[in-house]
Amino acid sequence: MTAFRAAPPPTTGTTRLERLDCLARRATSALGLAMLAGLTLPAVATAQEGPQLNLQRIELTAGMHRIDAQVAQAPQERQTGLMFRKEMPQHEGMLFVFEQASQQCFWMKNTLLPLTAAFVADDGTIVNLEDMKPQTLDSHCSTKPVRYVLEMNQGWFAKKGIKAGTKLAGAPFSRK
Repeated sequence: MTAFRAAPPPTTGTTRLERLDCLARRATSALGLAMLAGLTLPAVATAQEGPQLNLQRIELTAGMHRIDAQVAQAPQERQTGLMFRKEMPQHEGMLFVFEQASQQCFWMKNTLLPLTAAFVADDGTIVNLEDMKPQTLDSHCSTKPVRYVLEMNQGWFAKKGIKAGTKLAGAPFSRK
């Protein structure tokens, strides 16, 4: 997900009121630009408040190990990911699918389970693995541009002897 970043308001030679006024003008300008461009801002009521359990599922394999993966492909699905899940069976995970390969970074906001993220190349090769602690905002990033990220319960990859360089198989990785 890409965030809009503006330069911070001036901090020297201005009063607190002037800095707040500067921030308010920027927010109003951004909203106006979005409206001119025909963009709509998501309503607070559409925010995900519970786990998403009904996403499309696909079967992946890592050697002889089967993975039942939910597919998070739409931006809102990717943004919510495995947030609010209290449990997940050991053979299940979530595959995040992005439009194009780039450095992907994940955090664990509102995520209750310890997870490991496998950053996966187009051909199914795991580029790197990152263990992630629940309820943290630490960034966990791919070391190379990737289109896929597979999240599993923390320790699943290690217990199966799956490391960077291992190839995953399944429909997303057989397309060329």
